[in-house]
Amino acid sequence: MELTKGPATGATKRTADRLSPDELRKIDAYWRACKYLAAGMIYLRSNPLLREPLKLEQIKQRLLGHWGSSPGLSFIYIHLNRLINKYDLDTIFMAGPGHGAPGVLAPAYLEGTYSEVYPNKGEDAEGMLEFFKDFSFPGGIGSHCTPETPGSIHEGGELGYSVSHAFGAAFDNPDLLVAVVVGDGESETGPLATAWHSNKFLNPIRDGAVLPILHLNGYKINNPTILSRISHEELESLFEGYGWTPHFVEGSDPEIMHQEMAATLEDCVLEIRRIQKEARASGKATRARWPMIVLRSPKGWTGPKEVDGHKVEGFWRAHQVPLAGVRENPAHLKQLEDWLRSYRPEELFDKKGRLLPELKALAPKGFRRMSANPHANGGRVRRPLRLPNFRDYAIKVEKPGQATAENTRPLGRFLRDVMRQNMENFRVFGPDETTSNKLDAVYEASKKLWLADYLPEDADGGELAPDGRVLEMLSEHTLEGWLEGYLLTGRHGFFSTYESFVHVIDSMFNQHAKWLESCRGLSWRAPVSSLNLLITSTVWRQDHNGFTHQDPGFLDVVVNKSPDICRIYLPPDANSLLCVADHCLKSTNYVNVIVSDKQKHLQYLTMDQAITHCTKGISIWPQASNDEGTEPDVVLASAGDIPTKEALAAIVMLREHFPSLKIRFINVVDLFKLTPSSEHPHGLSDRDFDGLFTLDKPVVFNFHGYPWMIHRLTYRRTNHSNIHVRGYKEKGNINTPLDLAIRNQIDRFSLAMDVIDRVPALRVAGAPVKEKLRDMQIDCQSYAYEQGIDKPEMDQWTWPG
Repeated sequence: MELTKGPATGATKRTADRLSPDELRKIDAYWRACKYLAAGMIYLRSNPLLREPLKLEQIKQRLLGHWGSSPGLSFIYIHLNRLINKYDLDTIFMAGPGHGAPGVLAPAYLEGTYSEVYPNKGEDAEGMLEFFKDFSFPGGIGSHCTPETPGSIHEGGELGYSVSHAFGAAFDNPDLLVAVVVGDGESETGPLATAWHSNKFLNPIRDGAVLPILHLNGYKINNPTILSRISHEELESLFEGYGWTPHFVEGSDPEIMHQEMAATLEDCVLEIRRIQKEARASGKATRARWPMIVLRSPKGWTGPKEVDGHKVEGFWRAHQVPLAGVRENPAHLKQLEDWLRSYRPEELFDKKGRLLPELKALAPKGFRRMSANPHANGGRVRRPLRLPNFRDYAIKVEKPGQATAENTRPLGRFLRDVMRQNMENFRVFGPDETTSNKLDAVYEASKKLWLADYLPEDADGGELAPDGRVLEMLSEHTLEGWLEGYLLTGRHGFFSTYESFVHVIDSMFNQHAKWLESCRGLSWRAPVSSLNLLITSTVWRQDHNGFTHQDPGFLDVVVNKSPDICRIYLPPDANSLLCVADHCLKSTNYVNVIVSDKQKHLQYLTMDQAITHCTKGISIWPQASNDEGTEPDVVLASAGDIPTKEALAAIVMLREHFPSLKIRFINVVDLFKLTPSSEHPHGLSDRDFDGLFTLDKPVVFNFHGYPWMIHRLTYRRTNHSNIHVRGYKEKGNINTPLDLAIRNQIDRFSLAMDVIDRVPALRVAGAPVKEKLRDMQIDCQSYAYEQGIDKPEMDQWTWPG
C-alpha cells in the first residue's frame, strides 16, 4: 500500500503494511490500555476501571502530572516491544521528555515489572488503584521517570542529557540497543545539541547501538518548539549534517501511524544489525551513519480535542492536565469521563482488573522486558575493578617537603594499569585535557577514541585510535552524560577536568547526586560505581590563564548535596592522591570530588604516612608541630596543596622569630571531617574536633577554596569564633603563584602576620616582626612585577626539616 504525506494524517513513505490486521488490533488495544492508565494516574483516586459512573469524589484533590508526551512515549514503547519479541533484542528505554512518566509507567505496569518491584500495586483493580494513587501524590512518585521507575536510568528532571546517557549505556555493551526518546523541547538545550555528535564515538564492533527517536509534538509548556516549526527539508538536513540517517513517521491517524511506526522502527533495527554485522565480520571499526527516527505526532494525542472552545490536542494546552477544572465544572467532569471511556477499558481488562491474556502476551518476558532489563539496574551486572596495588606507584619521599613532583603524574600511571586490567568496563573521560592534566600515561594502555577522519600528522603524537578507551570532547556536558550512563549500567570511570570549568556540569552533578540519594531508599536498586571527578588545573596555579580560570566554587555546590552521597578530598601530595584515588575507585553510590593540581608541588608524605593520613582524613603533622605534651598557642590548618605549602612556610618564619611559640599544624584531606558527626558520616565528634582545634585558641585555616565554606562546615563547633579562614577572594589576573597567593592573603607572610594578630602575647611584642614580614611581602610582589617570576628563594622554598 503506497501512502503520500498528508496534513496531520498521513505518513512519509510506506510500501507495505508490517502488521497483520490481528497484530494491528492488539497493538492498538495495548496502546489504549497504556493511555487509559496514563490518564488514570493523573485523575483517579477510586473507581479505577470505571465500573460505575464517574463521580466528583473519585477525582484526586490535586491534579498533577503531564499528559502531553505520554501517548507518544507509550506508542514508541509498545512498538519496541514487538521487535524485542521478534528479534530477541536486549533493549533499554530512555524517556527524555521531562514529565513523560505516565507514558512509561503504564507499560511497566502492564508487563508486570511494577507489581514485582512494588507488590502492593498488583495486577488487579486494587493494585491499579494503588498505582494510580501513588502518582504525583504525597509520599508517592514524581512525574518524571525517577529512580522509583523500573527500567529507568534517566529521570529527565533537567532536560538535555538523554542522548549522552544513552551513549554511555551503549559503550562496551555490544548486544544492547538503547532506544532514547528526545523531547522536542529538550532538543533546544545546549547539552542535547552537542550530544548528537556522540554518534562519532560509537564503535560498532565493541559497543551497542543507540536509536534516537525525536518526539516532535510541537510544543513546550506554552510555546512552539523550534524543530517542529522548521521545514521537513531543513530538519532532515540538520540531522544528516550531524551524521545521522533520519527516518520520518508523521501523522495522527492511529491505524496509519501504527503501520508506519512498525515498518520504520523495524527497518532501523535491521539497519543497525547490518552495520554491526559488517563491522564485526571485517574487524574494522569505522564511523557509521546510524539511523534515527523523527516521530511527529500531536501533543496530547487522542486526548480531549477542545476544552471550552479552546484547542487542546495538538496544542500546548495538552502539556499538563488537559481538563484541570473538573472539580469546579460539571461539564469538565463529564468530558473527562467521556475521554477515559473512549479507551474502552472494559475491552482491555478482565473482571479482576487484569490485562487480557491476548494483550499480556504482547509484552516481552523476563529480563527482555525493558522495565526489567538488568542494564537499567546497573549494580546487578557490575563487576568490581581489578586494581593494581596503588603503593607500587608511590613517589619516594626521603625527607618531607624537600623534593617536588607533579601530583597527577603518578596517578596517570596508576590509571594506565587500571585500564590495562579492565579493558571492557573502565574508561577515562576528559575535555581535551588528559595530557594537560598529566594523565597521558593512560595512552600507553589505550588511545583516544576517534572514528572520524584521520590525517597523516595524527600519527605524530595524536594518540588516536578507533578502539581507544579515553573519551575526549570539548563538551563537559556530553562527557558527564556519557560517564553517568556508563556508571548507571554497571561500569566504572574516571573524569578529570579544569577546576574553573567543572561548573559547566554543576546541574548535571546535582541531578546525579539526587538520583543516587533516591536510590538509597530503594532496596531493589543495586549499588553502582561512584562518580569520580578529579578537579585539577586549580585556582592557585593559573599563571597564564588569568582571572577567568580562577574559581574553586564547585566545592560549594557539592556541599549542598546529601551527606550520604558526596565526598570531597584535597590530598596535599602525590602519594595521598594515589591513596584517595584507589579508595574512590573501589567505592559505590558516591560522588567523589578530588581536588589536586597538576603542576609540580612539594612532596610531604611517604606512602605509609599517606595511607595513615588519608585513612584518618585529618591529622596533626608532627614534623611541623612543636606543641607535643602541651596546649598550643595557635593552630595552623590547611586543605589543599598550595595552601599547605604556604602554611608550612609561615610556620618556619614564625619559629625563626618566636622560638617559644607553640604551634600545632593540622592538614585536612577529607573536607567533611570538619562537620559534626551528626551531619555527615565522615564528620568528627565534637570531642575529637575540640581535641584537635582546642577549645579557645586561635585557629588560622588556609583553605583551597572560598573561605566561607570552612565557616559553614564548622559553625557549630565550640571554638568556631576563633577560627579565621584564608581562601580565594576573587583577586587575580595574570599573576605569579606567590603574587596570586598574596593578593588573596593565603601566602606565608599574610598567615604569619595573622598569627601575630591572633596570639595575645604577640600582638604588641610581634609588631616589629610583622613590619618585617610586610616589607618582605611587598618586595616579593615588586620582584614579580619587574621580573615576571617569583623570587627563586620563594618559588624554590623547601621545608628545612
